[in-house]
Amino acid sequence: CVPVKATDPLYILYTSGTTGEPKGVVRDNGGHAVALKWSMKNVYDADPGDVYWAASDVGWVVGHSYIVYAPLLQGCTTIFYEGKPVGTPDAGAFWRVIADHKVKILFTAPTAFRAIKKEDPNGEFLKKYDMSSFKMLFLAGERTDPPTLEWAEKTLGVPVIDHWWQTETGWAIASNCMGLHRFPVKAGSPTKPCPGWNVQVLNEETHEPVKAGEIGAICVKLPMPPSSLPTLWNADKRFREAYLNEYPGYYKTADAGVFDEDGYISIMARTDDIINVAGHRLSTGGMEEVLAAHPDVAECAVIGVADELKGQLPVGFLVLKAGVTKDAAEIVNEVVQLVRQRIGPVAAFKQATVVPRLPKTRSGKILRGTMQKIADNEQWKMPATIDDPAILEEITSALKDIGYGASRKA
Repeated sequence: CVPVKATDPLYILYTSGTTGEPKGVVRDNGGHAVALKWSMKNVYDADPGDVYWAASDVGWVVGHSYIVYAPLLQGCTTIFYEGKPVGTPDAGAFWRVIADHKVKILFTAPTAFRAIKKEDPNGEFLKKYDMSSFKMLFLAGERTDPPTLEWAEKTLGVPVIDHWWQTETGWAIASNCMGLHRFPVKAGSPTKPCPGWNVQVLNEETHEPVKAGEIGAICVKLPMPPSSLPTLWNADKRFREAYLNEYPGYYKTADAGVFDEDGYISIMARTDDIINVAGHRLSTGGMEEVLAAHPDVAECAVIGVADELKGQLPVGFLVLKAGVTKDAAEIVNEVVQLVRQRIGPVAAFKQATVVPRLPKTRSGKILRGTMQKIADNEQWKMPATIDDPAILEEITSALKDIGYGASRKA
């Protein structure tokens, strides 16, 4: 073994971001080990000897942090799993692994549970397995819509914890810290900032904190906690430009969100996914929450498309649950009415289309930025992190059917 400094690089991991070129995040040794060891008990309530399963890819930050380093630092058994949550061979694959290996804690992406819900909405496969060892489900990687969280809670009968972090941080920025104090769960919120994180929601123009209930840019007041990236690989200038320059004294997460009166934070969208409809700033995440509440919808996405009159208009994409036979046009009409009822006419949500699947990165994030470029007939590049490039042709075709976009792949 060769001794290394705490500040020496441990690894370089490229972000799975949905906008722009991936960035090479540098992770250091010492702070990374301290943060991950601390998080295993305090965030996940994992003790030495427990079986912990992060159902991710070891090439992504969840896999690096919580398949490899954190469980082993804590003395837990960790599980490597190759396959999908459905189709290998069925929507009970996760339950089989949990039962066979006595898993206590599962950590995966919301998209995995949307896939399971789509194929097995009544949880029939779950009934075949002994789940007595299973105590908690953690979700991260993208925003967990309340219908998915509520379905998981009802189906599994265990706490379902939405938490929020980034490749750049290496561990949770906000979570219900199950080993410290268990707050009541609020669907749609990853609860409160974890110890060490001074999270603030700032006005994008004044750079001042906004009031509770107002949406703004989520930033972290410096200094950052252990494990946070010290720089980008061979790109110190890009590091400063991407994260530090826009809000002096803060780290810019590039996520938009809101604190409520109880100090719970909600991550509504990437700041790029806040759309401006006739002067009204609206969150696509809020609209997706409404669409996902429709009983026939398994998962969905909303993007803003250019409009000469209103600046932007929202367009929805719907993936239906397996076995749905209702006419697609009827479902589209119903979700349009739902948005009108719950958000109001100000949303100007009038168009949606049913698609077989959504384009995602291999870590499960929906590629809304690329979808928006296709809709607006802008040049776009095939994202390096896309799971299946063929899906973008399906999206292009669906957009053409409702009068948007044309393929201008760079």
